[in-house]
Amino acid sequence: MQLQRYLSSYITEDLRQKMVFIGGPRQVGKTTVALQYLKTKALTDPGYLNWDYAPMRQALLQGKLPSVPIVVLDEIHKYADWKNLVKGFFDTRKNKQNFLVTGSAKLDFFNRGGDSMHGRYHYYRLHPFSLLELNNKPSLNDLEQLFVFGGFPEPLFKQNPRMLRRWQNERIRRVIYDDLRELSQVRDIGKLELLVLELPNRICSPLSINNLAITLQVAQATVADWIQKLDAMYISFRIAPFGSPRIRAVQKEQKLYLWDWSIIEDPSVRFENMVASQLLKYCHFQQDWEGYDMELRYLRDTDSREVDFVVLKQKKPLFAVECKLNDADLSPHIKYFKQRTEIPKFFQVHMGKQDYIHRDTGCRVLPFHKFCIETNMI
Repeated sequence: MQLQRYLSSYITEDLRQKMVFIGGPRQVGKTTVALQYLKTKALTDPGYLNWDYAPMRQALLQGKLPSVPIVVLDEIHKYADWKNLVKGFFDTRKNKQNFLVTGSAKLDFFNRGGDSMHGRYHYYRLHPFSLLELNNKPSLNDLEQLFVFGGFPEPLFKQNPRMLRRWQNERIRRVIYDDLRELSQVRDIGKLELLVLELPNRICSPLSINNLAITLQVAQATVADWIQKLDAMYISFRIAPFGSPRIRAVQKEQKLYLWDWSIIEDPSVRFENMVASQLLKYCHFQQDWEGYDMELRYLRDTDSREVDFVVLKQKKPLFAVECKLNDADLSPHIKYFKQRTEIPKFFQVHMGKQDYIHRDTGCRVLPFHKFCIETNMI
């Protein structure tokens, strides 16, 4: 099964003027999106150049590009001086060719020099499939499939539990032993793999770098560096707290989530991670296409009262979201924070069927798939 991805029309418009860069997790579908702009979808198409393929790598370094309207440069960020190489291609050929650059890492993370290509490209972050991308009128059944198999195309569309487990293992090992080893100088790959295996047990709660360092028997600075690299490789992402002295909000404790929520065993934790991924996708799209300053945060005070997520636009809160796996009474923390913050809307989402407005707070309690429809999640 193959669906046109949610970014395709926006990429088409941007390619008329500038290069387009697409970042995102390994196997999320970046190459498939890029290849739709070529005359054929075969990997041997002359417009597709993959840095991992030695003959193509040699051609790129020699400045030899095919004479086609669109050139796709895949994984070229693995070359240390890739920015200057691509800048040269664009500056000398921009009136003749368009360039689409893809990579399975944040394309500016492993090369921290100045941005020599400023004003020459637009950058998009491609996310896994979400409910409205699968179906513009999603059902509870769509939600359950996404919950079980995650949003990555291969396991989602095959819906085979055995294949899902194999895919999860192979993807993580390729990121650790291929991508990270090639892009960074991580010496203790074995302990880094242990960290990755431990992360699903740390979802939803404030992340303690010190506790992880003790568990892995490495320095705190090492763990902090590894998690930063895993964020850059689209394995994990973190969100910071939101609040003010009025609610005695925690200030520094970040929460960590995974791009692939299917690997999480606890159903409640997996559901919260899935909601986090949907909200992050919404924020990234609003930022990458519309140009808004978007943030995903969470609410927590020093007395451990918490609401799972707050979405901010231009530094102002749009709405807050609390997650409950099943139909449940409204969280009392919503009423507390609603009285003490300027957040205009509160939602409580679940995987059940109840849909109502709480009488005392005006908070909407509704199934997650309905929330996605009514808030126009991408």
